[in-house]
Amino acid sequence: MLGRTLREVSAALKQGQVTPTELCRKCLSRIQKTKFLNAYITVSEEGALKQAEESEERYKKGVPRGDLDGIPVAVKDNFSTAGIETTCASNMLKGYVPPYNATVVQKLLDQGAVLMGKTNLDEFAMGSGSTDGVFGPVKNPWSYSKQYREKRRQKPSGDGAEPDWHISGGSSGGSAAAVSAFTCCAALGSDTGGSTRNPAAHCGLVGLKPTYGLLSRHGLIPLVNSMDVPGILARCVDDAALVLGVLAGHDPKDSTTVRDPVEPHTLPSLADVSRLCVGVPKDYLVPELPGEIRAIWSKAADLFASAGAKVVEVSLPHTPYSIVCYHVLCTAEVASNMARFDGLEYGHRCDINVSTEAMYAATRREGFSDTVRGRILAGNFFLLKENYENYFLRAQKVRRLIADDFVKVFNAGVDVLLTPTTLSEAMPYLEFIKEDNRTRSAQGDIFTQAVNLAGLPAMSVPAALSGQGLPIGLQFIGRAFCDQQLLVVARWFEEQVQFPVIQLPEPMKDGAWIPEDGKVASVSLKQ
Repeated sequence: MLGRTLREVSAALKQGQVTPTELCRKCLSRIQKTKFLNAYITVSEEGALKQAEESEERYKKGVPRGDLDGIPVAVKDNFSTAGIETTCASNMLKGYVPPYNATVVQKLLDQGAVLMGKTNLDEFAMGSGSTDGVFGPVKNPWSYSKQYREKRRQKPSGDGAEPDWHISGGSSGGSAAAVSAFTCCAALGSDTGGSTRNPAAHCGLVGLKPTYGLLSRHGLIPLVNSMDVPGILARCVDDAALVLGVLAGHDPKDSTTVRDPVEPHTLPSLADVSRLCVGVPKDYLVPELPGEIRAIWSKAADLFASAGAKVVEVSLPHTPYSIVCYHVLCTAEVASNMARFDGLEYGHRCDINVSTEAMYAATRREGFSDTVRGRILAGNFFLLKENYENYFLRAQKVRRLIADDFVKVFNAGVDVLLTPTTLSEAMPYLEFIKEDNRTRSAQGDIFTQAVNLAGLPAMSVPAALSGQGLPIGLQFIGRAFCDQQLLVVARWFEEQVQFPVIQLPEPMKDGAWIPEDGKVASVSLKQ
């Protein structure tokens, strides 16, 4: 059942093929079986069962709240959840229980969704591997898939020192692993520089970063206020569109949300792409991009061209400056946002009481990791009076140039941009941690963070399996507030590719959960 789309599960609930309680218990059992993935920080078993029972009563009375009533979902642990611990995978917020729900969480609950728990992440969402949180790294379910294991048997490791699992991507890796392992039907992530799209690409999922301002940030513990966006992780484009339709809209508690009414995102069953203009940015063809991903990217462009779409090469000339620009602005806002964690009002507080200053220093030293403290130091350096104009203001000007690049391309007639999502497939854990957090983040966000600087919608869609049997995703970038068009194009591409369903062996596999036709691939972007 959990391998089906949200609409199919919703229909099954309405027809009585399964009850919300049965579905919830299956998910809880699945979470327990896949505990070794470390996808969840908190499993809200009691609350989930209560919500499922309430949903079951509504179905019995014939008054379900909507398509998400009784649907199991998970939420990244940097969204506030009333009565459920919200840690940001940090020592600073261990034990913190918010008194309110984030707006997007509340909207899910208002629709009758069943909250299974809070998912793992990099500490305060600072990372691209979900390896730097205090609860340990998240393992990619594809590391245990039949597709990967078969390839691995064909190409045995030389020295056997490499661990038998790969990263899930980040920083929303817990949410991605939770969906990929069939412990829930959809999950919320956050996306500041690619933190939803990156793990989606690594875990073979659809990852949607909506237009900035379309979804409320209220209750999302901020990393970079001017770039943070709640993201959606799902197994297909239609599922992501369904969740987006529920979450989108104005929120009086977030002044950056759009005031215009937002219609539900209903996608046509058959889309005509013959009138579409697809832009392929030449600036994304970086030397570090492996030939395998280049080939998949090129074949995807050919797929659109063969369907009658106009495919053109475009230039985003300020793209090479985006990583540095993002680093300056990100750390500056991090320094400001992390200042609230002082040990006085909530969160961790040290035992030192010699002075207020000593308490502040010790609390932050104990509560923050080296990665977080490093970003705070860098941000404060950029914001010093003598550095402000040379760093922060210049970065803001470059940000405007990057955003203008996108505007010029779209004004020239391009409807969507097609790019890689990541530089590589999911890396083995031991190989990934050889680099420091900042280097890993720069590499992981190279194709994604410019979209956040510009506030545009973007979506990662699984395109093919690599030679190792691991997922590779491609990214679609749309015009601001043209999320509907982006979803339509992404769904057309998804239908052409027919990416294979992950096949998980025992003890994870349950035939009732994973579709038996997982090997279907009508069109492949691999030779």
